Amino acid sequence: MVKAIMHGCNGKMGQVITGLIKADEAIEIVAGIDTYTGITNDYPVFESIEKCDVKADVIIDFSNSAAADRLLDFCADRQIPVVLCTTGLSEEQLAKVDEAAKKVAVLKSANMSLGINLLLKLLQDATKVLAPAGFDIELVERHHNQKVDAPSGTALALADSINESMGNAYSYVYDRSQVRKKRDSKEIGISAVRGGTIVGDHEVIYAGADEVIEFKHTAYSKTVFGKGAVEAAKFLAGKPAGRYDMSDVIQF
Repeated sequence: MVKAIMHGCNGKMGQVITGLIKADEAIEIVAGIDTYTGITNDYPVFESIEKCDVKADVIIDFSNSAAADRLLDFCADRQIPVVLCTTGLSEEQLAKVDEAAKKVAVLKSANMSLGINLLLKLLQDATKVLAPAGFDIELVERHHNQKVDAPSGTALALADSINESMGNAYSYVYDRSQVRKKRDSKEIGISAVRGGTIVGDHEVIYAGADEVIEFKHTAYSKTVFGKGAVEAAKFLAGKPAGRYDMSDVIQF
């Protein structure tokens, strides 16, 4: 059985993953890390990663960017693979991720959902067929009214996946209200909607002459991200040093 440390165990996603792992016979949480200790768990919780002396095969991280540097140092020093789910890392921290990956296995993806990561691959295949045939590409993402960034990191990851399949020949257009001109064929329009309690909705539209093809992914709860993180942790345990992402977990 894989033994995991939950970094950020008392946050929303930490508790989601705690519940998921309870029902999974292939993995268990042996320790948690969180500065907030007001929640009772079935495993010991330490206020900092440095204080944790419990042996583990992998660390799942859903904390905050401020804790990322110390976590990466700990993982590299203790040789414990890490599934890094925290977002909002600076360019310096992303460089530190690459450095840590030279010493220990690090898995990081823009979105931990298995469905989104499958969609990344499907979009590349679709674009190679449809873009040369003259299809325009538009992307619409929808999230709850508390989300502060727009477009979402996942929307950009989807656009990047499409763009890479065409040799990065496309530009991104986020707002058409400022310039009155026809749409360029070498652009991807990206629109953001914010409202209510929408967890996450991403739609990619291929609009051609007299036909439209749409790919859509809808997340109904944060559980989808937790499930992906758990599968990633089971995959990463025991892996050699290097950078990994969810495409390695899904194994296209």
